[in-house]
Amino acid sequence: MGVPAFFRWLSRKYPSIIVNCIEEKVKECNGVKVPIDTSKPNPNEVEFDNLYLDMNGIIHPCTHPEDKPAPKNEDEMMVAIFEYIDRIFNIDRRDCLDAKSDPSSPAPRAKMNQQRSRRFRASKEGMEAAEEKQKIRQEILAKGGFLPPEEVKERFDSNCITPGTEFMDNLAKCLRYYIADRLNSDPGWKNLTVILSDASAPGEGEHKIMDYIRRQRAQPNHDPNTHHCLCGADADLIMLGLATHEPNFTIIREEFKPNKPKPCALCNQMGHEVKDCQGLPREKQGKHDQFADTLPVSEQEFIFIRLCVLREYLERELTMASLPFTFDFERSVDDWVFMCFFVGNDFLPHLPSLEIREGAIDRLVNIYKNVVHKTGGYLTESGFVNLQRVQMIMLAVGEVEDSIFKKRKDDDDNFKRRQKEKRKRLKRDQPSFIPGGQFSPQALGNRSSPQAICNPRQAAFEMRMHERQNSTTSASPNTSLTPDSSPSLGGGIKRKPEDSDSEPEPEDNIRLWETGWKQRYYKNKFDVDASDEKFRRKVVQSYVEGLCWVLRYYYQGCASWNWYYPFHYAPFASDFEGIADMPSDFEKGSKPFKPLEQLMGVFPAASGNFLPPTWRKLMTDPESSIIDFYPEDFAIDLNGKKYAWQGVALLPFVDERRLRAALEEVYPDLTPEESRRNSLGGDVLFVGKHHPLCDFIVEQYKTKNTEAVDIPPELCHGIQGKLTLNDNAVLPDQVVQSPVPMLRDLTQNSAVSISFKDPQFAEDFVFKATVLPGAKKPAPVLKPGDWEKTNNDGRPWRPQLGFNRDRKPVHLDQSAFRTLGHTMPRDRGMPGMYPNAVPLGAYGSPYARPLMGSQQQIPKLLSNLRPQESWRGPTPLFQQTPQRTAGAAPLLAWNRVMQSPNQFQPAQYQGLGPMGYPQRPEDRMDRGRQV
Repeated sequence: MGVPAFFRWLSRKYPSIIVNCIEEKVKECNGVKVPIDTSKPNPNEVEFDNLYLDMNGIIHPCTHPEDKPAPKNEDEMMVAIFEYIDRIFNIDRRDCLDAKSDPSSPAPRAKMNQQRSRRFRASKEGMEAAEEKQKIRQEILAKGGFLPPEEVKERFDSNCITPGTEFMDNLAKCLRYYIADRLNSDPGWKNLTVILSDASAPGEGEHKIMDYIRRQRAQPNHDPNTHHCLCGADADLIMLGLATHEPNFTIIREEFKPNKPKPCALCNQMGHEVKDCQGLPREKQGKHDQFADTLPVSEQEFIFIRLCVLREYLERELTMASLPFTFDFERSVDDWVFMCFFVGNDFLPHLPSLEIREGAIDRLVNIYKNVVHKTGGYLTESGFVNLQRVQMIMLAVGEVEDSIFKKRKDDDDNFKRRQKEKRKRLKRDQPSFIPGGQFSPQALGNRSSPQAICNPRQAAFEMRMHERQNSTTSASPNTSLTPDSSPSLGGGIKRKPEDSDSEPEPEDNIRLWETGWKQRYYKNKFDVDASDEKFRRKVVQSYVEGLCWVLRYYYQGCASWNWYYPFHYAPFASDFEGIADMPSDFEKGSKPFKPLEQLMGVFPAASGNFLPPTWRKLMTDPESSIIDFYPEDFAIDLNGKKYAWQGVALLPFVDERRLRAALEEVYPDLTPEESRRNSLGGDVLFVGKHHPLCDFIVEQYKTKNTEAVDIPPELCHGIQGKLTLNDNAVLPDQVVQSPVPMLRDLTQNSAVSISFKDPQFAEDFVFKATVLPGAKKPAPVLKPGDWEKTNNDGRPWRPQLGFNRDRKPVHLDQSAFRTLGHTMPRDRGMPGMYPNAVPLGAYGSPYARPLMGSQQQIPKLLSNLRPQESWRGPTPLFQQTPQRTAGAAPLLAWNRVMQSPNQFQPAQYQGLGPMGYPQRPEDRMDRGRQV
């Protein structure tokens, strides 16, 4: 969602929702990596039923990572994606895997506008960065600076991560190969049901996942205590998870660590950016100098976001007494989700008076709790908005808009004043001269061996000369030095512009803190007079339609594929008058764009190489009827912000009728392969040979049944839907071709795939936004408000740091802490933004047990810690396999095969590569090569 600071605000306000993931690392023996046995219990002491992957958060960090060297080619990108999914699966270990791909599916028109803005800006910023880099390089070389030779390599255009491109088509083939390989070789995938939604299925990834959950919840055989786990980095996943009203919903995402060091793109040295590069040769930095400026490579850590704990927080915050109607917590959660839309999302700009960093959500909640007594009910119900009640909330916000703008100005001025004082203080306290060599200051404990003394007389002379010069120049602040180094009283030295304490500020013509702000806003942003009531009502009506469309999208699915907000800016809250009678219906029967059509709607001309030649020509030909859709340059309105990435890209909106009319002339030029990529399809279901549904699917292919059949829910963990034969199916005893040259074909395949379609409902069917009957409320995690009154024995409150509330903490005495201080670094802390989350390996670790005897050695105890009894979540309704017993010694894969030939046997276990993938015979010769 388009609220960059939302997750930061949420994690700080509700810190207990964060839990650090415990991940079992791959072990290496004699240079060979041993695959992790994912059939063992989850090390996080929780058992998930369904795992959903929003591929948008996987593809981008694997194709152009920020914290490690980028892959050299597309094949390495695909292997990186495989490894990433392996890590997620190793952490979660579930029964059903649902992989939904966000950038690989045509999105609604409202989302396409945001995609268009992002891709145009990415192309423009990339070209400007390349030009600036080349300009600075030439200037440094002209001054005699030293720079390493320019590396010639093809720049990866991330715009290719869009539906319809060859990259996304190849990714879909690679994911099919990966799923088949894992179903054949990984014991943890033995009874897994995998549903893949790729480029051919329309819809955003996270919303396809929500649509799947909604439709399964509406089935009579659905288990209401299913534990869902969704992998993704977007903030709107939190809203979507709350909107399902599932009691057990967890989100897994990468832990964000800001301010990671990056090397200069010109000299490859750390400590400065391209604009500050001076072309100085790198100085030798110790014995291992070759590693001095290498980028530290470390695996990204993951965190869990527990929505059940967030629901506890919201229940405390939203509970209201003395209401004229019955309080319903589930309805108040829906209202909270709806109010978050006003601070921004992917489809609407945020209101000018509501900024997430200024506590806008807290302000909305307070106004909501004060006004809800007058509204007579809740704002929303199952995705439908009561506009009359929303109007009361918005007008209450409008009454304080003027004070919000003035406070924003005061806070901004105070912040600038504090920053200016801080810069002056740092400049004043900074030492005028820092000696080098053996006299250079060193942090305590960092100098391993003393440096050799070299010319101490010269170093002492330089220190005295700098001290004398500083005392002379500081004698009078308004004196300057003459050529003979004597002070001159003629006047002071003029300060250079770069030495100024003030930074250039972008011009703000709106001045919301001054009288007449509404007149200036509409004149500058919309080029109309604020007295034009008709136009203002048109803007408000479009925004109200957007609010209704977004809420419907979150709770019921896409109400219209064609609707979009036709302005770049939002109205004021005080303009929401008379919205109760505004229509909020949308046209029915609309269809999504086809993949290549979406490329024409979101791509700039610089990314036209991903399109067919005749289609590409429409972007660059001056005679093209739609050439105005693809400007070479465009303005970016900072809109009161400081940085360009926070501004608004003023791009023209695409006229759908003109675009389709222009494409009709070039459609006949498509090749069969391009026509295939431009078609819409559906989901594909995969199972292995040990899955109860496998024989049922194989029988469908044997009988060549062309009609759709219902899935027997008792054979597929309660999943319901329709199955139809797939033309490009993965079938048993047929070779699965590898799309990655470094990985070999699957010659002994036993997996099978078939087309899958979710249960269908009438067009006017309404999915109820409520907790299902039979759902068990998770045990509370937060400290009860009346703990001191109800706790008769005086026990102190012990917070729950992980998923298991019965986890036994480790108790260490003083001698143990002293021993740990000698064997572990003293700065062993949790990096990142969540210091209040459970540390890895701390007393909350599942690998810890109480220390009974102080006479034993602490390091030895730490190396032999064992997990406690694992907590198991609610048992799924259709669980055909026996439950694994926590604490039982799991057999290795080959030992299980030796003991029982009827158990699961990895078909491709021999000949595995370093990362668990089958290698081609010629690739096994080189054991040291990384796949």
